[in-house]
Amino acid sequence: MLKMKPDIFAVSNKQKDVPMETKLIGNKIAEARKKTTISQAQLAERLFISPQAVGKWERGESMPDIITLNRLAEILGVDLNYFSENFQSVAAEIEPVGSVDKQTAEMSYGKPGKKLNWDMSQGNWLDADFSGLKNLHEKFSSSNMQRCKFIGSELSGLLLKNNNIDSCDFSGSDFSSSHIQNSNLANNLFKDCSLKETEFSGSYIYGCDFTGADFTGVVIKSGGFSGVAVKTGSLEKNTSADAVWNRTSFIDTQIADIVFAGALEDCYFENCAFKRVTFRNATLTNTFFKNKSLKGIRFIDCQADRLTYEFLKNGKADLTGITLLT
Repeated sequence: MLKMKPDIFAVSNKQKDVPMETKLIGNKIAEARKKTTISQAQLAERLFISPQAVGKWERGESMPDIITLNRLAEILGVDLNYFSENFQSVAAEIEPVGSVDKQTAEMSYGKPGKKLNWDMSQGNWLDADFSGLKNLHEKFSSSNMQRCKFIGSELSGLLLKNNNIDSCDFSGSDFSSSHIQNSNLANNLFKDCSLKETEFSGSYIYGCDFTGADFTGVVIKSGGFSGVAVKTGSLEKNTSADAVWNRTSFIDTQIADIVFAGALEDCYFENCAFKRVTFRNATLTNTFFKNKSLKGIRFIDCQADRLTYEFLKNGKADLTGITLLT
């Protein structure tokens, strides 16, 4: 009896809205996985994702991103073109590792004018070089990143949630208008980064170098900030030389072992816990302090306008080291 080849473009009622290419790629993944005699769980383990995610791919409910597809091709022993004819043009444009920019900005799933839906979440990134990454504009959450490079990258408008980011280099990158939530940021370089209008919430920032970073309009809340570090509202042992502090807000934040220098204008400190915080050679104007105790702050060779001075006096701060601006 002649067996009919399954119609890979057939879509059940439940999946009638799923794009044909998503179903096609799912079938291809399942077919190659079975030929290599590995289970969904084993494949998921090698990709550092959940078995449920693999199941969704194979059922055509979701699609892996291009980086994961490259890794899949490697694990399953197939060429990238195997997954879909539409990927032939993509494969031709892929550059060596470290040149993610062109992939991100130019490739599409065979649909003219449509860019890839990048989602780099749930990844385990070790010693990867993503320098110059641009046009991400998608989620980057629940990932483990260690010793990775994102030098000069475009990371604005991102949702970065539940990430562990350790010893990475983001020097010269743009994080403006991003949301960084419930994340651990330790020992990272943020030199000369733009953080304008970025919000850090429930995050721990420790041992980071923010030399020359622009904190204009930044909100740091329910976390920590130390030398520009965050621990569920606290910053500890970070470096922030030459950083720009303009309209920067610290709310319900633990601030420890940090030196603020230079000009602080229109900044806001509310319900913060200060521990070994120093303002050195700083000029504070229009800066609001609403805290039960400011005893953990000391001032060295600082100047303040009358409004800021009165806020500090009301909080029983040690005003030694502050002179009034005339």
